[in-house]
Amino acid sequence: MSLILKSSVFEHEGEIPSIYTCQGDDISPPLTWNNIPEDTQSLVLIVDDPDAPDPKAPKMTWVHWVLYNIPTDINALPAHCTSATLPAGTGEGLNDWQHSGYRGPCPPIGRHRYFFKLYALDSMLDGLATPAKAEVEAAMQGHVIAQAQLMGTFEK
Repeated sequence: MSLILKSSVFEHEGEIPSIYTCQGDDISPPLTWNNIPEDTQSLVLIVDDPDAPDPKAPKMTWVHWVLYNIPTDINALPAHCTSATLPAGTGEGLNDWQHSGYRGPCPPIGRHRYFFKLYALDSMLDGLATPAKAEVEAAMQGHVIAQAQLMGTFEK
């Protein structure tokens, strides 16, 4: 069985409700996952938007959330997950606002795609402080044993 990532508030390829965006409360949506491989030591969650700034002419991937070393006995993150409510041991990386924590969709133009990517790793990611997405991805190299993806869309 493969790793599965879901949200109770939007379907894969469905619209992300505005409460989870800059037009609402800008809180993280609830997420659940299952089928974590037995030899998993930690999980990583990255949320990004490859359509920035304009889906008709994308120039960059905008990072919305980076979490690493999520414990393997956790299979969900509640809505409005913050630094204070993250599972113990979970590390936070920087988003493209240069802050840790979730920042929701806020596309300047058009309908953007937001990819919630969950990775099961055969190790912990040690030696990271508040890393950018690229640093987490570099540390993950050779350690990903499963991955799942949930994509939602949003347009102002």
